[in-house]
This record gives sequence, structure tokens and C-alpha cells, in this order.
Amino acid sequence: RFIAKPCAINLGIQDSGPHRAQPNAILEKVFTSITKSPDGKRLEGLSKQLDWDVRKIQRWFRHRRNQDKPTTLTKFCESMWRFTFYFSIFFYGIRFLWTAPWFWDTRQCWYNYPFQPLTSRLYYYYILELAFYWSLMFSQFTDIKQKDFLIMFVHHLATIGLITFSYMNNMVRVGTLVLCLHDASDFLLEAAKLANYAKYQRLCDAFFMLFGVVFIVTRLGIYPFWILNTTLFESWELIGPYPSWWLFNGLLVTLQVLHVIWSYLIIRTASKALVRGKVSKDDRSDVESSSEEEDVTSNSTKGIFSTSSNGSNRLNGHMAGGQWTGE
Repeated sequence: RFIAKPCAINLGIQDSGPHRAQPNAILEKVFTSITKSPDGKRLEGLSKQLDWDVRKIQRWFRHRRNQDKPTTLTKFCESMWRFTFYFSIFFYGIRFLWTAPWFWDTRQCWYNYPFQPLTSRLYYYYILELAFYWSLMFSQFTDIKQKDFLIMFVHHLATIGLITFSYMNNMVRVGTLVLCLHDASDFLLEAAKLANYAKYQRLCDAFFMLFGVVFIVTRLGIYPFWILNTTLFESWELIGPYPSWWLFNGLLVTLQVLHVIWSYLIIRTASKALVRGKVSKDDRSDVESSSEEEDVTSNSTKGIFSTSSNGSNRLNGHMAGGQWTGE
């Protein structure tokens, strides 16, 4: 309200929503009480009742669905908040871990386990991360529902479970490595969204490509060969498996499965951009094109983040090119 909104206004982002549908009592009644996406049979009936062609009625329903979507200004403010948190917590984590012995030798995560001291800096790092992911868990039900809702819900559950479980079992050393690794790419994703909303297309594309590289390197390279290696093999050797050990590693492997899915989507998006020089409409965007003609216009926009005709393209999921996924 006091920082992000003035920044958005200075960048020329207007607090205006999508094009509103023209008032129509019959269509409004169908929209609110029956269905927001009528099938072909219902469209034909409405066409005869109103003496409108089917395309016009479809366009009306698209506009009506888009009316309830958040404005670009609202999404800019949300992304700026998340960018601020991810950026700050990542560099706090790096600064904290730089002097931690287990950052350089992961076997230190298991020496003298579970009798390892919990320092105040480590405690606050954990509590801040846990509070933030709980907030994401609750806000997911009030935000616009995305096509990756289930994947993000599982991700938040796994993350909260890992943070809580590792804290209760004093596996906080390896937990800090997992947290810092995941924060490494998140602020780049939010930076790409901010550039997209501000219509700095080249900057947006650069941030997205950098995000993709960092994401794949950290989630498909460092995570399995550094984190999973120490939790699955080094811990087995030094402390041996026990019941909660299996649950802990099960959650970590669940995250790795999600990493593979998201990496595929990111690579697919980048491939489209490189091959075509542009990206098709975001098929999981929270704002739909109002007609096929608008889709064509949107598709002609260059860059990895193509901004639709109403200036919207949401992420965190919110992948451009039909694949944006968050976090």
C-alpha cells in the first residue's frame, strides 16, 4: 500500500481492470446461478433467446469472467511483496550459512545428532520461513484458482511439513540448506513478473531465462546430488534410518518430483520462445482473451512473457506460454 503501489504508479501501471461486459440481465442470471462457462447447447438456446450470435455470447462470458480478476496494479503489489521477502530471506540465509560448517561439509549435519545447538539466528530463519509458507497456504484459497492449484497445494504442504518436522526432530542444519536452495530462484521469478507488469519486455525475458537456469541447476543438480545425497546416504551411514527418517526423506523426494515437473514446464516455455521468437497465450493465466482475434493479437507479442490485451499474466504459479508455474 505504501511502497509497492506508489512504485507501480510511477512505472505507469494503472489501477484499471479488464474490459467489462455490457449489462445483460439474462446472461448475468445464467452466469451467477447456473454456469460461468456454458456448453454448446446452452449457448444455442441463449443465442435464440437474445437474437445474438454464439460468438458474441461467448465473448460476453469471457469478459464477465475476467471482471472478477485482480488488476495489474494489485498483482504488481503482490509480486513486489514476494520479491522483497524472497530476496531478503535468501541473502540472510546465504550470510548465515557462509559461516556454518555444514554449508561446506554436509556430513556436519549429522555429527552429534540429535544433540546439536539451536542458535537464535537459525531459529529466526526457520520461524520466518515457516510463517511465510503458512501465509501462502492460506492465501491460495482466496487468490484466483490456477490450473496448478493442486501441485502448489502439495508443494506448500510438503514445505510446511518439512520445516515443522525437521524442527521437531532437530534436523535444522540440513533444513537450512533446503530452504536457502529453494529461495535462490524464487526472487528471480518475482522480478520477471514485476518487469512483465511494468511492460519492460526485454528485462522480463532476461530475468525469466536467468530464473530458468538457476531453477534447473539448483533443483535438478544441486538438490539431488547435494541435499538428497546427504539425507539419504550420509545420514544412513552416520546415524542410521529410523521411523521419522523415512518420513523426512519421503517429503524431500516429493519435492524432487515437483521439481522435475516444473523444470519440464520451464524448459517447454523457453523452447517455444527460442524457436518461435514469441510465446503463445498463457493457457493457465487468470485472465482469458475475450475472443479469438484477441488471442492472435496476444500471440504476436514478442518475448517469453507475452502480455495479454488486458495487461495481465499471472504467476506462482503464473507461467507464460501456457506453462508458468511458481515456486
